Amino acid sequence: MLSVAAAGLIVNIVSFLILRTGDAHNLNIRAAVLHVIGDLLGSVAAVIAAVVILASGWMPIDPLLSILVALIILRSAWRIVADSGHILLEGSPPGFDARAVKEDLRAALPYVLDVHHVHAWSISEERPMVTLHANVSENTKATDAVRDIKRMLAEHFRITHATVEIEYGACGDDPHAPTAC
Repeated sequence: MLSVAAAGLIVNIVSFLILRTGDAHNLNIRAAVLHVIGDLLGSVAAVIAAVVILASGWMPIDPLLSILVALIILRSAWRIVADSGHILLEGSPPGFDARAVKEDLRAALPYVLDVHHVHAWSISEERPMVTLHANVSENTKATDAVRDIKRMLAEHFRITHATVEIEYGACGDDPHAPTAC
C-alpha cells in the first residue's frame, strides 16, 4: 500500500505542476486541477494511513482519512459546479452591467439615441456574448453603427461576440412604438 501510494503521489505532483501553468480562469483547467489535487490528497492520505497502520496496526485511519479527503474535495468542487451551472443556465457574465453598456454607448456615440433589449450570457468563462437593439439617428448608416458599437463592446467590456440590431425612429421602452421594433 505504501509503495503504490508513494508512486501515485509522485505522478500527481508532476500532473499538478503541469496543469498549474494553464489558464487559472478557465473552468476546464480549474476542474482538472481540482481533480488532480483530489488524487494528490488521496495519495497523501494513503501514505499517512499506510505509515500509521504499519506503525500501530490501527486500521480505522484509512477510512477516516478517506472521508476527510472527500469532504475537502466536495467543498472545493462546489465553486466549480456553481460556475458551470451559471454558464449552462446562460447567466450574465460576472460583473456585466447592462445599464453601464447603455450609458457608455449613448455617451460615446452621439448618434445612439437609445439602447434596449440588452441580453448577455457566456458560452464559456472566456467567451461572453451580448445581443442588443440600438436606436440611432436617421442619418446614421447601420453598418457604421454596428461596427462602432461592436468596437466599444470589445474595448470597454471585453465582449467580442455581439449581435446588434439597428433601429430608426420610435422604439425601445416607448409604449407608442411600432410592434416591429
